[in-house]
Amino acid sequence: MGIIGTGLLAVPVLAGSAAYAVAEAFGMPGSLELPANRALGFYAIVGAATLGGGALTATKIDPIAMLFWTAVINGIAAVPIMIAMMLVISGSANAKVFSIPRWLRLLGWLGSGLMLLATGLLTWSYFG
Repeated sequence: MGIIGTGLLAVPVLAGSAAYAVAEAFGMPGSLELPANRALGFYAIVGAATLGGGALTATKIDPIAMLFWTAVINGIAAVPIMIAMMLVISGSANAKVFSIPRWLRLLGWLGSGLMLLATGLLTWSYFG
């Protein structure tokens, strides 16, 4: 019962986070504090995400495999984001606005490089 209860708690959180992300991306008003008539698109996304999650239970897709591949995709997507952030931080025009210690900048580039290496090794092991 505890596992089922935890799953039931996770569904609205995941649907709500998806709705916030989509509403923000498309400039729609969206908040759980707004009434449904003022944030129709937001609540439609919450409903669609909830129904989509429920519909996945009727398929033969392995949820653990879905979690694994989601983590892989997030890891791959993190590489360009980390590099872009390090470029912003390391740029000379931003030196006064975003000043961080040299050792922290070095750790940021090291982390970005390790993520890039890990992504490259994953790709090589999967396709090689």
